[in-house]
Amino acid sequence: MTQTIAPRVRTLVLLILAVAGALLAGAAPASAHAALTGSDPAQGAVVDTAPSQVSLTFSEPVAVGDDSVRVLDPKGERVDKGEPADPGGTTYSVRLVSGLPDGTYTVAYQVVSADSHPVAGAFTFSIGAPSETTVSVDAQGSDEGLVGWLYGFGRYVSYAGFVVLAGGAAFVLACWAPGARVRAVQRLVVAGWLALTAATLGLLMLRGSYTTSGKVGDVFDLELLGDVLQTKTGAALVSRLLLLAAAALFIAVLFGAYARTADAGDPDRPAEGDGGEPDKRDLTFGLALGGTVVAAGLAASWAMSEHASQGLQAGVAMPVDVVHLLAVAAWLGGLTALLVALYRAPVETPVGQDAVRRFSRLAFGSVVTLAVTGVYQSWRQLGSWSAFTDTRYGQLLLVKIALVAVMVAAAFLSRRWTQRLADARVSGAAGEGERTGSAEGSERTAATVGSEEAERAEEAERAEGEKQPAGDVTVEA
Repeated sequence: MTQTIAPRVRTLVLLILAVAGALLAGAAPASAHAALTGSDPAQGAVVDTAPSQVSLTFSEPVAVGDDSVRVLDPKGERVDKGEPADPGGTTYSVRLVSGLPDGTYTVAYQVVSADSHPVAGAFTFSIGAPSETTVSVDAQGSDEGLVGWLYGFGRYVSYAGFVVLAGGAAFVLACWAPGARVRAVQRLVVAGWLALTAATLGLLMLRGSYTTSGKVGDVFDLELLGDVLQTKTGAALVSRLLLLAAAALFIAVLFGAYARTADAGDPDRPAEGDGGEPDKRDLTFGLALGGTVVAAGLAASWAMSEHASQGLQAGVAMPVDVVHLLAVAAWLGGLTALLVALYRAPVETPVGQDAVRRFSRLAFGSVVTLAVTGVYQSWRQLGSWSAFTDTRYGQLLLVKIALVAVMVAAAFLSRRWTQRLADARVSGAAGEGERTGSAEGSERTAATVGSEEAERAEEAERAEGEKQPAGDVTVEA
C-alpha cells in the first residue's frame, strides 16, 4: 500500500461513516411518527354537557392497548371505562362514565406509531367551566429514558450488523471468491451476524417496557414479553431470529466448503473443487440463491413492522423497502469488506483488479437503486411536492437528499481510490516477483557462463596433447 493512497482511503472511510451516521441519526425524527391531529372534545374546549366518550385522531394508524388512553377528573381519578375502540381509519375513542361533574379533565395517551415508535401526550378539556385545580400528568414518552436510549442504540446496531453481514457475504460471492479464505473477511461477516443477533434479542426484551412504562425493571417482565410476541413488531423480531439461524448455516458453508474451492494463488478466479467445475458452480449458485432469500427475509423483518406496512400502496412499499435495504447492504457492507481485504488480506491472497472492477459495478447499481427507491419512499410519505418545504419532515428529507448526494460523490471517489489502491498493491507484488526472478536469472546465467569456460579449457588441453611429437613423449618417459 502506497503512502499517498492510504491517507486518502482513511479519509474516504471517515467520510462514508460520517454520512451514514448522519443518515441513521436523522432517521428517528425524519421517520414521520404518528401525531395527534384532532380530538373530540378539542384541546382546551369548554363543553356544556358531559360527553359520553373522548375521541382522538392521529396522522396515521396506531396500535393501542388497554391503558393507551386515560381520562382523569380534577382529583386525578380515572373516569374512562373499557378498552379504546377503533371506529375506523385513524380515530380512536374511549367511553366515559356517566354523570361527570363540572371541572377540567385531563386526557393522557400513549400509542405506538406505524414505525414501531411510542408516541405520548396529554391535553385538557372542561365541562361547564374550568376548575381551579388540574391534574399534572407526565407526558414524557417511554422512549425518552434509559430504556428508550437502549432501544434506539439496539436499532442502529441491528442495521449495522445486517449491512456488514449481507454486504460482506455478497462481496465474497459476487466479487472476490478467495475472500472466503481470508481470516479478516471471515471475522467481519461473523461480527455482523453476532451484532445483529445480539441486537435483535435485546430489542425483543426491551420492547415491552419501551412501549409501556419505560422502566428498566419491566424489561424482564414475562407478561409484557408475552404481549410483545402477539404484536406485529414482536412477530417480526422472532422471524428475524429464525432467519439468523439459517444465516449461521449459510456462513458455515460459505467459509467451509465454498472456501475450499477458492484458489488462493489466483486472486480473481475460483479453482475447481474436489468434485470438478460443475460441483463448484452448483455450490456457488446454491449459496447465492440461499443467501439472497435469507437476506431478503431479514430485510422484510423491518419492512413488515414499520412504515412500509402502513398507509398508501403498502403492497408496493414493502418490497421497495426490502430492495432499499439490500442496496444499502450491498454498497456500504461491500465497501467495508473491500477495504478490510485491501488492508488485511495476506500477501499471497491479494485483491485483484478484476475484483475491484466487479465491486465498482455492484456499487454503482446499488447507488442507483438507492436513489430510485428513496424517491418513491419520499413521495409516499409526503404525498405532495410542496410538503418538502412546508413541513418539518419534508425539510429533513431535503437534508437527507443532500446527504445522499454526498454518498454518491463518495461512491465515485471510492471507485477511483480503491482501483488505484488495488493497482498499487498488484504492481508491488509484480515488482517483487520481477526482482526475485531477476536474481534467479542472474545466478543461472553465471552458472552457465562458468560451465562453458570450463569446457573450452578442457578442449584446449586435448588439442595441445594431440600436437606434441611421439619422440618427445619417449624421452620424457
